[in-house]
Amino acid sequence: MLGKRQLQEIINWMKQTNEINENIIHWETIEGKEAINVPFPEELHPKLQAALEKRGITSLYSHQREAFDYGMKGMDFTAVTPTASGKTLCYNLPVLQTILENVEARALYMFPTKALSYDQKSELNELIDEAGIEINSYTYDGDTPAHIRQKIRKAGHIVITNPDMLHSGILPHHTKWVSLFENIKFIIVDELHIYRGVFGSHTANVIRRLKRICRFYGSDPVFICTSATIANPKELAEALTGKTMQLIDQNGAPSGRKHFVFYNPPIVNKQLNIRRSATLEVRKLAGEFLKNKIQTIIFAKSRVRVEIILTYLQELIKDKIGPKGIRGYRGGYLPTERREIEKGLRNGDIYGVVSTNALELGVDIGQLQVCIMTGYPGTIASAWQQAGRAGRRHGEALILYVASSAPLDQYIINHPEYFFKQSPEVARINPDNLIILVDHVKCAAFELPFKKGETFGGIDVEDVLDYLLDQKILVFSGNKYHWMSDSFPAHNISLRSASQENVVIIDQTDIAHVQVIGEMDTFSALTLLHDEAIYMHQGVQYQVEKLDWEEKKAFVREVQTDYYTDANLAVDLKVLEVDKERETDVAQIQYGDVAVQAMATIFKKIKFETHENIGSGPIHLPEQILHTTSAWISLKDEPNWHKDRLEQGLIGMAHLLKNMVPMYVMCDPSDVYVTPQLKSSHNEKPTIFLYDRYPGGVGLSDQIYDKITDILLEARKMIKNCPCENGCPSCIGTDGTSQNGKIDAITLLNAFLNGVLK
Repeated sequence: MLGKRQLQEIINWMKQTNEINENIIHWETIEGKEAINVPFPEELHPKLQAALEKRGITSLYSHQREAFDYGMKGMDFTAVTPTASGKTLCYNLPVLQTILENVEARALYMFPTKALSYDQKSELNELIDEAGIEINSYTYDGDTPAHIRQKIRKAGHIVITNPDMLHSGILPHHTKWVSLFENIKFIIVDELHIYRGVFGSHTANVIRRLKRICRFYGSDPVFICTSATIANPKELAEALTGKTMQLIDQNGAPSGRKHFVFYNPPIVNKQLNIRRSATLEVRKLAGEFLKNKIQTIIFAKSRVRVEIILTYLQELIKDKIGPKGIRGYRGGYLPTERREIEKGLRNGDIYGVVSTNALELGVDIGQLQVCIMTGYPGTIASAWQQAGRAGRRHGEALILYVASSAPLDQYIINHPEYFFKQSPEVARINPDNLIILVDHVKCAAFELPFKKGETFGGIDVEDVLDYLLDQKILVFSGNKYHWMSDSFPAHNISLRSASQENVVIIDQTDIAHVQVIGEMDTFSALTLLHDEAIYMHQGVQYQVEKLDWEEKKAFVREVQTDYYTDANLAVDLKVLEVDKERETDVAQIQYGDVAVQAMATIFKKIKFETHENIGSGPIHLPEQILHTTSAWISLKDEPNWHKDRLEQGLIGMAHLLKNMVPMYVMCDPSDVYVTPQLKSSHNEKPTIFLYDRYPGGVGLSDQIYDKITDILLEARKMIKNCPCENGCPSCIGTDGTSQNGKIDAITLLNAFLNGVLK
């Protein structure tokens, strides 16, 4: 590897070259910090200490020691530490120590993805081998061969799995796992911040079922959670596990000096505020680093973008470092391919990796010097995890964030303080969403009968049990509710969706290997799985060839396109009940239950880079009704405008708010729908509704109700700072037809805010 001087030279080159420097909006240098080391605990087993010393570890970081002490005292805790801070030892040490002290002890590790569980398993096994101890750790997921499964159930000290397998493969068959559940001492929940929204709400209920089975077998395990930086890690961990948590958030690991560079591509169409493609700028910048053999990782949102950047860079630098010197990396790769790339990065044979977000979660790839993000990854937590890939532990690192024309990107690039100050992102779950709760009460009743008066996760579920009794799913005898249906409930319940009736997504790219790649609730399918829609799955683009609505099947084929699709919904929204409200002089803000009648009408094809509309088509699907939760804000006094003008102003404001919501609630822009109404049927006032896309709601609009002032303030700041003349894809969108759309949206925002702020 060539020295750091080269990186320093390139940093100087970026500062001195005009065509680069003029696009740099912000340059932040974060100085490195020394490690806070503490001695090994006295009770640490000599074999474990020897294994760590063999790796060159002669002491622990302060947060690892704090974690060990909590774990050994039997206290539940959550550790929030950045990438590459040695967080795996936070749970591996107390677990291994406990098993060495008691050979019967067991632990369950839960990771959100298979790739991560394989990675952690190999790290754990290396530590076990180096210590020369007899501890069995196994991965138990859909790929585990049948003949090994029995051995894992009987002899696995540490079982590594994911929430889906726990839900459908372990809990319903708990009688085969007696030795695990009788002796379980620890449950590890890694990458806590991933468990939000629908997936988090389901997982919280899976954990309620897990704790209920542990109680049945007489065990009460300690929960250890680890998380990236979010605003509410303790609250999220407590909601997910139902336990009171200690919080470890003082990181004792060292870090090198980091340069954070915010780069905004130049404007190519001033009137529409369209910028040069982020992908093209990334190719140009990455080429410079790779030509100088500086190890670089490039993140892009979709597999198509990964392939575009990869092909171009391989062509550009094949004479300098050879075609094998830069590789693509994504979630769908086989473990052997992934291992080969990881090894090549560690030993320096590979200089560059272009990756989708697959590499963002904890997979260990050694030390890189430069990280380039093509567009904003969607959350601050993800952005920091990607940035953590460069300059792990020591040495200088450069992180380049290259913005696209999307509203969120343009907001972040112009407000670096949002990125570097305390993260405002709150991860929300709603485990008591009735639809999700009923599903898991069914699963729990299948696993063990409910006693009369028994609660589920602290919730009185007698009404739910009586409802299931009426449905002839349960039978009541001997003061207990017993399962009596012949079906197996967990198989029909997806942890990724909130409704019982889902559309199954079938990939028929390879006719010899047709496979199911996912499922989606019917309401979302209206806009995301209609005929000709572009569907994204793990960074791959698929086109929907046919949506069979009767059979609830969407047939898709892999494609490479430079556009995505966006569908228009004709929405009729009725307020069912108001749960919370507050008023100001001019505005009324409310939160409650709504019924949304929606019909997909047309879809637009929108170009990736410029967000221009390049085509459209009709959608022929039946109307759907969604019962969910919503926050809404109404103007008490209507401005004295023509009806069309007011409508255009509301449409622009709604587009802006839809893109601001993810800044405050950790979700995708598609998780919250925003509907403006010129004259709401609820109060006959101009109103904007922001509602959860999932049946029953998962807590997003509740959070929006609390934060609406901040969201409106930031929306106003964003639109005022946008350099376009009359509105553009980066602020009010292109749905409006008015020349004054931008001014009208600002005027409306002022009207709402003057009321809110009084």
